[in-house]
Amino acid sequence: MLLTRLELSRPPTDWCAALPVVRHLESQGLTFTERVTFLVGENGSGKSTLVEAIADACDINSEGGKAGTKYASTGMPSPLGEALDVELTTTGLRLLRGPRRGRRGFFFRAETLFTLGQHVSGMKGFWEDDLTEQSHGEGFFTVLDRMVSGPGLYLLDEPEAALSFRSCLRLLALMHQVAGEGGQIICATHSPILAGLPGAQIVELGDHGVQRTEWESLQLVDDWRRFLTKPDLYLRYVLEED
Repeated sequence: MLLTRLELSRPPTDWCAALPVVRHLESQGLTFTERVTFLVGENGSGKSTLVEAIADACDINSEGGKAGTKYASTGMPSPLGEALDVELTTTGLRLLRGPRRGRRGFFFRAETLFTLGQHVSGMKGFWEDDLTEQSHGEGFFTVLDRMVSGPGLYLLDEPEAALSFRSCLRLLALMHQVAGEGGQIICATHSPILAGLPGAQIVELGDHGVQRTEWESLQLVDDWRRFLTKPDLYLRYVLEED
C-alpha cells in the first residue's frame, strides 16, 4: 500500500464543504484497505471531487497527469485538496514525495485526457502514439497501458467513459495486474464491470456520507440487472408523453 488514510485538517472553503462525503472525512476520515478501491455513487455525490483532491494532496497534477507536475496550468490546488491530509506508507512517501524522476503516480482524468495528450504525446516518460489518430477508446488504452503500470499510485476518474464492454474487462485485468505489481489504484466509476474486480474495496458515496459495501449490494448493480432483464419497466417512465 502507498496511501492508507484520508483526513481533513480543516473544513474546505468552497461549495464542496456541504457534500456528505466531505463531512464524513472531517468527522471519521477514510481508510484504504486494499490495493484497488472503487468510489461509486450517483452524479453529484463527490466521487470526482474526492479523486481530484487526492491528486492535489499527493502532488499529482489534478488536471490529469503525472506525479510532480501538479497545478501545471492553473497554479492552484482545489480547496478540498488543500485541506486534505494523506497518510502515506514509507513506500508511498518514496514514490510520491521522493526525487521527481523517481516519482510514480498518474491521474487518468477522462474529461481532460485528450487535451493532455496534445501537450505530452511523444514526450519522454509518456506515450508515443498520437491520440488524435486513434478512436476514443483506443486512445484511452494507449494511455492506460503506458501510464498505469508497476508500483505507483494511479487515480482514475470514470475511465470506462469511452470503453466497450470488452474493453472494460481488459481494464479490469490491467488493474488486477498492477495491484499484483505493487501499485495502488483509486477509481471513481459508474461501471458494475470494473467494480466487480475480486478483492477490491468498494466505497459508496451518497447522502449517508461514505460506507464500505459489497458488489452485490450496490444500487448500480441492481439497476443494471433490472434494466437488462426487463428494460420496458424503466423506459415506459422516461419515454412516456406528458
